[in-house]
Amino acid sequence: MSIQHSEVLYTAVATAENGRDGRVATDDGQLDVVVNPPKAMGGSGAGTNPEQLFAAGYSACFQGALGVVARNENADISGSTVTAEVGIGKNDDGFGLIVKISATIPNVDVETAKSLIEKAHQVCPYSKATRGNITVELAV
Repeated sequence: MSIQHSEVLYTAVATAENGRDGRVATDDGQLDVVVNPPKAMGGSGAGTNPEQLFAAGYSACFQGALGVVARNENADISGSTVTAEVGIGKNDDGFGLIVKISATIPNVDVETAKSLIEKAHQVCPYSKATRGNITVELAV
């Protein structure tokens, strides 16, 4: 379900210059980075790239969603980490993305960990935004 403009709590603003081979910065100056294509795609790899930025945002958001789920389930996720791997490759209409979300939750058993990340995947805003658009694999 979509939110309405009146329900927006925060809006992030970032501006890119020169696409994948330039610079991207937020309006508040908290992020200002050089972006370059990775060496695997023929670039210099001298800066970050959109896939790394997406992976960073997705992993942080998913970790937050995991925290919400864990509080509701009274599960101890202290010491947990979430890693997002974002792949880019050619598809039928240009390029597409694929994501693997891996969570390490040391204080719960594997079945509980799987349940927690499945539930986090249902509430994470990044997961909701990508659902039905790209393949997202979950792993513990």
